[in-house]
Amino acid sequence: MLRLALLLAAQVASAPMPTSAPAAAPATVRVALTTSEGSIVLAIETERAPVTAANFLRYVERHRLDGVVFYRTVKVQPDYGFVQFGVQNAPGRVLPPIRHEPTTLTGVHHTDGAISLARLAPGTGAGDFTISVGDQRFSLDADPSRPGDNLGYAAFGHVVEGMDTVHRILDAPVAAGGHFPGEQIAKPVVVTSARRVP
Repeated sequence: MLRLALLLAAQVASAPMPTSAPAAAPATVRVALTTSEGSIVLAIETERAPVTAANFLRYVERHRLDGVVFYRTVKVQPDYGFVQFGVQNAPGRVLPPIRHEPTTLTGVHHTDGAISLARLAPGTGAGDFTISVGDQRFSLDADPSRPGDNLGYAAFGHVVEGMDTVHRILDAPVAAGGHFPGEQIAKPVVVTSARRVP
């Protein structure tokens, strides 16, 4: 009896421990932006940032981004800043603004290549978007410890192909005047199409 008990104990000890299956990656949808400077493919975080992702996909599915431009480049230093594109409140293109989804809620951060919803006050973001060049979590993520409007911007995806195109846009020559002096791209980069990638 003792021998049987020892044998069973040895078998249990040598049996492989059950392993849990790896956690599934959050769901994303890929969107290809074809621009006059090259293509950019985005992974849109439909699971982690559902409100902001759905808003962007509405613009894509209704073809409201076809023909818009990258009109702004904010280059803080080489390889660091952001570029901005979108409908610029054009009638017939702009959709109603959406509820703000801060990074503290979604866990989608402003790392290199993040796409985010441009806004003024929280809840005013609609059809204009930025793409980060460089890690900008400190300046663009929500931070409840800061005073004032500390909700940051709503990141909802990231570039998976075409950061070379984003860098070319960041480096584009700027005009002296315009709505964003010193940041307005002199020859805006056209988005010829925005489509889901099958």
